[in-house]
Amino acid sequence: MSEPFPDKAGERIAKRLARAGLCSRREAERWIAEGRVAVDGRVLDSAAVVVTPDQRVTVDGRTLPVPAAAKLWRYHKPKGLLVTERDPHGRPTVFQNLPPQLGRLVSVGRLDFNSEGLLLLSNDGALARHLELPATGWTRRYRVRVHGVVDVAALARLSQGATIDGLRYGPIDARLDSVKGSNAWLTMALQEGKNREVRKLCQHLGLTVTRLIRVAYGPFQLGELPEGSVAEIAQRVLAAQLGQAGRALVAGPARRDAHRRRPA
Repeated sequence: MSEPFPDKAGERIAKRLARAGLCSRREAERWIAEGRVAVDGRVLDSAAVVVTPDQRVTVDGRTLPVPAAAKLWRYHKPKGLLVTERDPHGRPTVFQNLPPQLGRLVSVGRLDFNSEGLLLLSNDGALARHLELPATGWTRRYRVRVHGVVDVAALARLSQGATIDGLRYGPIDARLDSVKGSNAWLTMALQEGKNREVRKLCQHLGLTVTRLIRVAYGPFQLGELPEGSVAEIAQRVLAAQLGQAGRALVAGPARRDAHRRRPA
């Protein structure tokens, strides 16, 4: 069955599988190609299918779990972990170091291999994408140790944004906190979160980043969370911090414990 179900509101089958916490959308497409997924008893041979909430979806003959309410966790990422599900070079990843009982999680944005600090994690991809959007308006705040001579005036000009190698960066609130010899600590706050943005901006100023710690993402703080630890954000707190669109994402039904097992 290659065509979508006609004239019905719903969502793509790969998204439905991902929201149930079984796999990523890419993995869902692979499962479908392998003939492991059926809708109302009909085995799918294409991911180009839209399903409605009242249709029965099975994976390997087992009924799809009820999607859990969207949740969010704070994680203190150590230096030396990749924010990816798997690495072809065998380097350690964040998700290999999380408690297995949390199930499948996705990150809200990323921190690079040598960066540390606050990483938000969610069991719901739609919530994660919502929190990543610049339109959400959440500020990312970093503590940055740099080597070199800090030009305070140049640092202040970052409030007007900067263009580096043809790429435009939005306004950055940057300030000098302390200086010790040839090293200094900065605090930098930004909203866009482009790839390696803080490191590139510092390099543009003639500074070498020797330590990079994210201490806040929007209203959520790293605080005293120990390195490598994870802590769930209370649903009432999460809902209070989200706009109307975000609150709708955390209002889903709880997943039944009997359906938590992922198909083999």
